[in-house]
Amino acid sequence: MLQPRSVSAGSFSPDEIGAAALTAFFNITAAWGLSAEEERTLLGAPPRSTFFKWKSEKSARLSADTIERISYVMGIYKALRILLPTEEAANQWIKKPNAARGFNGKSALQRMLGGRVIDLADVRRYLDAERG
Repeated sequence: MLQPRSVSAGSFSPDEIGAAALTAFFNITAAWGLSAEEERTLLGAPPRSTFFKWKSEKSARLSADTIERISYVMGIYKALRILLPTEEAANQWIKKPNAARGFNGKSALQRMLGGRVIDLADVRRYLDAERG
């Protein structure tokens, strides 16, 4: 008989966490219409061979940095779903110029593609503030 597992992070293997994170990440970036190079940048610029293995297999033991980056992307995605009236509007928002402080007329995607974790964190923080 199968025993139910708790849903704490400690009950999942690093490979299971990596697979779930990569699946979510690539589903989000597909909805946003991102290129492979944009996806690589958001993930912290892993080697091309590693990136394409992750993309095809959607399975890997990920570093804490990569998990953190994916977590920010997931939070941004969720915040947009809450803030905007339609899925289409939410998916398009990241590519639109933004006059808000910290964006300097650039899109959220341009900000996130700065390559640093703080770039992702700043976009997430902005959206969380907009949510109130």
